[in-house]
Amino acid sequence: MRAVITAGGTVDGEFASEIGTTIKALAPFASRTLLDVVLDACAGAGIGEAAVIGGPAVRAHLRGAGVRVIDAAADGGINVLRALDAWPGEPFAYLSSDLPFVAADGLRDFIERSRAFAVTMALASEAAYRTRFPGAAPHGVTLRRERIVNGSAFVLGANAAAPARALAVRLFDARKSLFGLARLLGPQLCVRFLTRRLAVSDIEAYGTRVLHLPVGAVRDCDPGLCYDIDSLEDYRAACSLRA
Repeated sequence: MRAVITAGGTVDGEFASEIGTTIKALAPFASRTLLDVVLDACAGAGIGEAAVIGGPAVRAHLRGAGVRVIDAAADGGINVLRALDAWPGEPFAYLSSDLPFVAADGLRDFIERSRAFAVTMALASEAAYRTRFPGAAPHGVTLRRERIVNGSAFVLGANAAAPARALAVRLFDARKSLFGLARLLGPQLCVRFLTRRLAVSDIEAYGTRVLHLPVGAVRDCDPGLCYDIDSLEDYRAACSLRA
């Protein structure tokens, strides 16, 4: 098992001033950076080798660390494609670099439970998320009476990356909007979303049909796979929770 971590995201304004860099992955967290937290989790989970999609500052940060750095583009969608191309013909975990609470045990469990599928996404229950991160901004969504929180962690099988490329950029663009995701899934599933009948199983079936590969959501994952940092408020909350 390999890993690829996207670390090309930038911040500006007050966020950049507070963390001392425009590169979100290099934001300090405890005695490390957010990127270091994810890399340490990968190593602890038994992942043999990791690649990071990042710019010159990320490359400088990782110099001598034995981590392959793939140049990041300004466009996030292009970086998704570069991530999918990182390990041709090999299974890999795909993670964002802004997961301050990702842990080796949770990542290992997710990988183990992904083995029956070609593509998986980590999900946590909203109840578990709120218990683990009291006071954090709400990130849950409702799918047919089920309250879940999407993870920023995926596992792709050895032959899944190439088929996934065709869908990856559109999924990236829609990833933060449940309505955008529903629109991507087509009219029938969009109606199910609008009538609150869209279920996780509908999305799994759609992915399986489009990719011609088994796609699954892995429920009850460690909530640490789901807490990502989208804003300065998220970062401040994470630092408070860590303290």
